[in-house]
Amino acid sequence: MAYTRDTSAQANLSPAEQQLVASVESKVEDAISFLERIVNINSGSMNFPGVRAVGAAFAEELEPLGFKTWWVDGEAFGRAGHLFASRGNSGPHFLLIGHLDTVFELDSSFQKFTRLSEFQAEGPGVLDMKGGDVVMLEVVRALHSIGALDHMTVTIALIGDEESSGDPLEVGRASLVEAADNADIALAFEPGDGDPQTAVLARRGFTGWEVHASGVRGHSSAVFSKEMGYGSIYEAARILTGFQEKLVGQELLTFNPGLILGGTTVKFDEENDRGSAVGKTNVISEKTIVTGDLRTISPEIREQVKTKMRAIVADHLPGTGAEIIFRDSYPPMGMTEGNEQLLDMLSQASTDAGYQPVRAGDPADAGAADISFAAGRVTMALDGLGMTGDGTHTTTEWADLKTLPMQTIRTALLMHRIAATWVK
Repeated sequence: MAYTRDTSAQANLSPAEQQLVASVESKVEDAISFLERIVNINSGSMNFPGVRAVGAAFAEELEPLGFKTWWVDGEAFGRAGHLFASRGNSGPHFLLIGHLDTVFELDSSFQKFTRLSEFQAEGPGVLDMKGGDVVMLEVVRALHSIGALDHMTVTIALIGDEESSGDPLEVGRASLVEAADNADIALAFEPGDGDPQTAVLARRGFTGWEVHASGVRGHSSAVFSKEMGYGSIYEAARILTGFQEKLVGQELLTFNPGLILGGTTVKFDEENDRGSAVGKTNVISEKTIVTGDLRTISPEIREQVKTKMRAIVADHLPGTGAEIIFRDSYPPMGMTEGNEQLLDMLSQASTDAGYQPVRAGDPADAGAADISFAAGRVTMALDGLGMTGDGTHTTTEWADLKTLPMQTIRTALLMHRIAATWVK
């Protein structure tokens, strides 16, 4: 299997690298025990004490390795906040990115870590992404064991609201953006696409949109007339059909309407993505709201698609009106030569350690993630370095424990080799 190490490849590693691998392999059960500990701390995005408690657990592990840690308070953006840590001031500057929160709040039935077998465990966030956070921790622990941390600068960002971002988002991600501006290379530890032989070189960005359509309220017997027009629901239907007919088919472009409310009166709770509508079959609809998302692979494509969507919205049916509102959220992580070079180095480290080569995953299989805020500000970026498994965001979420040492070893080798050959 891809995560089984061929120990005969040991000759490809230097003595220091062999020591690094041995250090990782000797601490696997300790790492799993720590994973169990933090999974059993509920850290749903809105459980602020729980998010802080998981952050404190990581700070306790990082400080003995020489990291200075600090908490970025989240009051300004309505969330718990983030844990940051830093060490060193020379060599390549790595920014390591993870998140502390999960989608499982205190009222979830899914609360505990369960060891299903020697190589499989389930639990809330065990894969997304407390498993990845533990890989990150074990990477720096392994580098510390051979003195390699002294030849690099490492900043760690453990975000507290990745699963349910606070508002305003730009305030919530300001500390991450600042860290990226000072870094050379960004590595993130999300679970990727579930294949241990892939890493994420590109992610599509996320933009929310709302269509507000209006019509003239009146008796349904007059619908389509010059005086009354078509009503808001027909206008919204025209717009959605226009999106589908004119935009579907472009590579890595999706736009999904996730909620629609229409009738004579509409109440929309934007914060909680819910609402209500009142209408009658014999009354022309006065108001319709549609909300959705837009995912693109580059800022340029995003703006082009926005322009096309606005033009479709503006071509109103008689007696109706409509507008579209966009809210840019997560930026795209574009495919770059630097990212491809970083993948090549990771793949070489993987094969030298006795694992399989690593290839680029399909960006269509990767959702928005926090590395997107950093990727455009560094020379190289890579994601999907966490553990693999399945069932993220469900009550059957599980992680493949065999991938913990694999991901740790090859990422630690990657960082060690970059530091050993670094020329700024």
